[in-house]
This record gives sequence, structure tokens and C-alpha cells, in this order.
Amino acid sequence: MLPPHSPRARAAYHDLCRLLMDDAASTIIGRPHKLVRNGKGYWYDEHRVGTSVRNRYLGEDSPEMAERMARHLDLAQKSKARAEERTRLVRTLRAEGLPSLDRTTGSLLAGMERAGVFRLGGTIVGTQGFKLYEAELGVRLGDTDLTQTGDIDIAQFERLSLALGDQVEEDLAATFKALDFDPIPGVRTTSVWKWRQTTSTAMVEFLTPSFRPEEDIRELPALGVAAQSLHFLNYLIAEPIKAAALYRSGVLIQIPRPEAYAIHKLIVADRRSGPDRLKARKDMAQAALLIEALAEDRPDELREAYQDAMQRGPQWRAHIAATLKRMPETAAKLAAL
Repeated sequence: MLPPHSPRARAAYHDLCRLLMDDAASTIIGRPHKLVRNGKGYWYDEHRVGTSVRNRYLGEDSPEMAERMARHLDLAQKSKARAEERTRLVRTLRAEGLPSLDRTTGSLLAGMERAGVFRLGGTIVGTQGFKLYEAELGVRLGDTDLTQTGDIDIAQFERLSLALGDQVEEDLAATFKALDFDPIPGVRTTSVWKWRQTTSTAMVEFLTPSFRPEEDIRELPALGVAAQSLHFLNYLIAEPIKAAALYRSGVLIQIPRPEAYAIHKLIVADRRSGPDRLKARKDMAQAALLIEALAEDRPDELREAYQDAMQRGPQWRAHIAATLKRMPETAAKLAAL
């Protein structure tokens, strides 16, 4: 059983998330209104820019989102008090042993939040996302190789990027350049989906789900970048959750549901080939840790995520079964759900 964080740390983290989401709603400068597409509601901030009307995307509808939209004016008046409280909560969480971001990662995520990457559906996947489950699940993942990485992977649905009718407020290429990240153009295309920092090995990469046989490069208009398309990624980022990264007074970002991350890692581990095959051990170890924590505290969510993946077709079942064959203890936990 993974050692838990204290009730104080858990409460402080959820309070920080709430305040960051309140802050996001307080930035409305026009009239919040909801559009309905295919039975789902999406909130926008409708306001004038010169002689034109702009619709700035705010997020998918939910009872919590609707409640914030209703009191956005009151939230705007209390921004200073929230900022002070956020600083106190971050200090508390650090004292409780929650991991904070290094300067490079923190400034990069803060820049992307400011530009609107996470507001527009961008989701942090990979190890940077995994690290944030320590706060989300309230358990200690430990300072191990499983949480060490200089890479930041951001995923977004291509269809969502096209449908939003909005785009980032700052050019991401300029944001990356200011932080000493240079573009890495593809060999067979002029599109850019990766940037590497000139002063370190840190790298940013954009990804998107592939619904076609090939895994090629696609454009993400809302973010103004290209992305490498990957199979099975749609499962991972279908229903992301908001999270708070500990940098300065907190950064509001978006990560996959932990149960989806765990099951997706079982698939990824079996898909690794060539030099990437060495990364399969890390995939399996991350999956094992999350499944251990979720089987204890969120068994229903874990069971539903596992059953969902297993019902998606023979390739899904084959990848999961091949990985679980190498993980008998984890396989037993899933079988017992």
C-alpha cells in the first residue's frame, strides 16, 4: 500500500484547484454564454474587439462550470484575496512534501496556461502528467526514476481544435523561443510539433489521436502547432481533469484521468519497439503504481476504465493481455475488481 499524504495536504490541494478554476472564470470580460453541439454544452466569453465580436472558449459545460459562470463578476472582485490564499496553499503543500516544478518546467507550463493551451483542451500526458497524480490521489509516489523527465508532452484532439472556433492568445513558437526552446522540424515535413531547449535536454512535443491507419503529422489550429498522431491516444485524453501544478502561486493545467493513464500505459508498453522498448519498463512500473493506488481508493473508476478498454476491440485486448502477462500481481488486482 502506498503511503498517503496527510488530510491537510489533500484538503489544501483541492482548495488550490478550486481557487485556480475560480480565477479562470474571473477573467471573463464580456458575456458568458453556452453553445450546444451534438448534445454537449460549451461555454464562451462573447466580447467585442474593435468592430468585431470574438468568442473566447472557456470550457465544457458542467454544474460546477455553470455555477462559476453565474458568479463571474463576484469572482473578479475577489482576485487579490484568492492570489494571497493560493500562495499560502502552495507553501503548505510544499511543506507537506508535495513535489513542485523546476524552474524550466514551471515557466513553460505557466506560459502555456497564459496562452490558453489548457483552456483549449491541451492535456499533459506522459511522465509530467504522472507526477501530478501524487496530489490528485493523495499518495506518495516517491522520488524515483518513474517521476524523472525533462520532456513535456501535450495532447489535443484534432477535431476539437477545428471545432472550437478559438485559438491561443500568444504564439506558442514565440513563447518557446523566449524560454530558449528551438523548433525541431520533421525530416519529411516543414511542420513543427517538437521543440528542444538549447540550454538543457528538455523537450516539448505535441500529440493528437489518430483515427486512420497511419500515424502521421496533423495540424492543431487552436494551438497553432502541428502534432504527431498516435493510435489509442483518444482513450487517454477523452475525459481529462483539471489539476494544479506547484509553481509560484499555482498553475491550472489539464491531465488525463489516472485510471485512463494506468490502462493506457499497459497498451503503450506492448507497442514499444526498437530503442523505445527500454521505456516499456517505466510504462509498466507507472501502471502498476497507479493500479495499486486506484484498486484501494477508486476501484469502481478503475474497473470501468479497464472494461472500457477491453471492449474496444481485439487489438486493445491483445496489447493489454501481453503486458499483463509480464505483470502477474497487477493482473491479479485487475481480475479482482
